[in-house]
Amino acid sequence: MTRRRPLTGFEKAELAFSRKELLVADCDVSQYWRYRPVAARQTSATCNPTYAFHIGELEHWRKGRPTILRCLIPFSALVLAGCSGQQSALSPAGEESEAVYRLFVVMVIGGISIWAGVTFLLLHAARHRREAWPAEKAGALIAWGGVAFPTVVLLLLLGYAVWLMPAIRPWNPLAAKEGAIEVTGEQFWWRIRYPAVGDQPAFETANEIRLPIGRPATFSLKATDVIHSFWIPVLGGKMDMIPGRTNYLTLTPTRTGSYRAPCAEFCGASHAYMAFSVIVMEEDDYNAWRRRLINGQTSAANEGGQLLQRHGCVGCHSLRGLQIAGQTAPDLTLIGARLSIGAGALANTPENIARFIRSPSSVKPGAKMPAFNMLPEDDIEEIARYLGGLK
Repeated sequence: MTRRRPLTGFEKAELAFSRKELLVADCDVSQYWRYRPVAARQTSATCNPTYAFHIGELEHWRKGRPTILRCLIPFSALVLAGCSGQQSALSPAGEESEAVYRLFVVMVIGGISIWAGVTFLLLHAARHRREAWPAEKAGALIAWGGVAFPTVVLLLLLGYAVWLMPAIRPWNPLAAKEGAIEVTGEQFWWRIRYPAVGDQPAFETANEIRLPIGRPATFSLKATDVIHSFWIPVLGGKMDMIPGRTNYLTLTPTRTGSYRAPCAEFCGASHAYMAFSVIVMEEDDYNAWRRRLINGQTSAANEGGQLLQRHGCVGCHSLRGLQIAGQTAPDLTLIGARLSIGAGALANTPENIARFIRSPSSVKPGAKMPAFNMLPEDDIEEIARYLGGLK
């Protein structure tokens, strides 16, 4: 008959808690849970201080568990709330973003597998044994579990990523040669130029991209001042926009809807307020929008149009239908149909348009547009109503 080894102090403390009494070394204080302060005093006075320390640690940990869980639940909900929405890479709406999402899931599974395997080996090696392991057995455990297993998993992940790369970053040389949607990043807005299609001429807009569902769209990406980064999270990966260089990116939307695309490279004081809207539409709706934007709905005889010319707005902005068209600021054609103004800074309402006209720098620090708060309030409100009605 084999003798059982004596319990350690920590194991005695665990046993005490399981029996709801305190058994430490030679101490026996019953009903510990009912007379916890008395037990603590007697333990510290008469028992081994090392064992008493273990019991205090256990008690602290057990009492803290509910608090930790209560804190983790709302924190987890807050984290999971970012897994969907109009600016989430975890809610793919394009072929390229779906490939990125699959790669992310596979990488997470691979990482968890390596972590779980290494953790299991750590716990297995730290387990108490009657005899020490032979050197050959320990070496084999390290070689297979600590070297071979992680290496194989990492090589498989690398191979899968390389195989998936053409789907993540497709190249469309034909569209790049014949015509792509030209997007130019400027502080702090986006100049967007659509190519000519058939008998429809090329045209320019700003801070909003509309795409037909199911059709690959190639973007020609440029920058005029500093480095920006073009990124539509729900459609695919990002691409830097570098002054003096043109990069190309192809994306294929697969779900209609409205999405947000931020600048992903710090570009100045209003970097956080530099975004554009992406609207994926059915083919017929997209063609109707193109025709409407090319023709415009602007009349120079309108009072708002006259005020734009009188106060010099058309010296910087362009607006199809007016005789004078500026080239240094965002195009205002059909601005009332956009989801936002100021490149995602404010919701598109006449009140916000008037606010931006009065003081652009209060909305977007570093904006190059000067303040027009010297204009009569009636003129500002009339211009805002006029621009908001251009749909």
